[in-house]
Amino acid sequence: MTGETQRASSLFSITAIVVSMTFVAIGNGIMLAYVPYVLSRAAAPSWTPGAAVTAIAFGGLIGCVIAGPVIRRVGHARAFSCSLALVIIAAFLVALGVNPILWVLARGLYGVAGNSNFIIAQSWLNHAADNRWRGKAMSFFYMAYVLGLGVGAWLFGRMPADGNLAPLVTIFVTTIALLPIGLTKLPTPPPPARVNLDFAMAWRNSPVALIGVLAAGGLSMVVQGFTPIYAATNNVGQTDVALLMFVMQFGLIFVQYPLGTLSDRIDRRIVLIFTCLLIAGTAVAALFVSFGAFLVLMLVFALWAGAVESVYSIANAHANDRTDPEDFVPLASTLLVAWSTSATIVPLGVTALTPVFGPQTFIYAAMAVALLYAAFVAHRLRLRETVPPEAREGFEIRSAQVPNAGALVEGDKAPE
Repeated sequence: MTGETQRASSLFSITAIVVSMTFVAIGNGIMLAYVPYVLSRAAAPSWTPGAAVTAIAFGGLIGCVIAGPVIRRVGHARAFSCSLALVIIAAFLVALGVNPILWVLARGLYGVAGNSNFIIAQSWLNHAADNRWRGKAMSFFYMAYVLGLGVGAWLFGRMPADGNLAPLVTIFVTTIALLPIGLTKLPTPPPPARVNLDFAMAWRNSPVALIGVLAAGGLSMVVQGFTPIYAATNNVGQTDVALLMFVMQFGLIFVQYPLGTLSDRIDRRIVLIFTCLLIAGTAVAALFVSFGAFLVLMLVFALWAGAVESVYSIANAHANDRTDPEDFVPLASTLLVAWSTSATIVPLGVTALTPVFGPQTFIYAAMAVALLYAAFVAHRLRLRETVPPEAREGFEIRSAQVPNAGALVEGDKAPE
């Protein structure tokens, strides 16, 4: 096979992975809106909508641990099929009818599958992509997935919330997602590296990055997970809830890209402080802007979501700036587990406190996390020098909704 043919095959195969994960994202976007919206309006215990959010993150933590052994046992393609089967099973459990406990368990099952999907897809892309366009391929993957979440939320607004059409559509699009991977000719990459945790190394290299990923996990899960609950408890209609979640995903592009580009030019820690202040400011606006001014509220939430996602991408880039290449695998493992742990603990706290402080608790929580992190970064800014521009890696768009597992790869890259 010629080098040109190999290159074309890799490009086609990468497209297949991106298309598959985009269909997965559409189904996830539907369920991220459907489950909390229905639970908030059903005669279910008040803690169940928040518990469903927490279950996703806790399942993701389990997925971090089991994905590698499963891939090493059966390979990427079969593991990907199995993880999508778990997504289908979770949606089927939801389609059986409103059962709060069963739904929470189903969302936890989705969390296991979700992080497994990310590890499989990112490691496959990382192995197959040519060095000259690997960064662009990963950025395209992130953007396609996050916009797929938005499309899924938009589709939810155009189907009845009563009944089980939403989980049935999720089953349909997830089944479609199996086809491109099933037909791909992409060679199976080496097994992903074992999850090798080294929090001491991550802290030693960059306390700002480690705490930033912890902050980003909680912030992203709280903002993305509790927004539909908050809207539903304020008697916002299904179509408007779906539109709000759709618009929030565009903040990833219009907020994160300029902030990321700026962080390539000046100290990333300064940009992180500004980003945290932007999160706190938009959180205050979210408290006071009425749902009656819905267009203004959508703008506020789009800025808020975009700023939240930016913390993760900038902190991730800052971690790589200060880490030797031979430590990238343990760093990626550590940050992935840190993200999943925080994404579990912070929503759990919000769920516990919401009955006391009301449905706006998640806004207060996001504001508090952002301000505490900004204070920490400001403190660290006085203690350590700036990374020179020539030593920084180029910024890539990333989303805290798609935790980075791309470095968990052993062996050589694909032929170039």
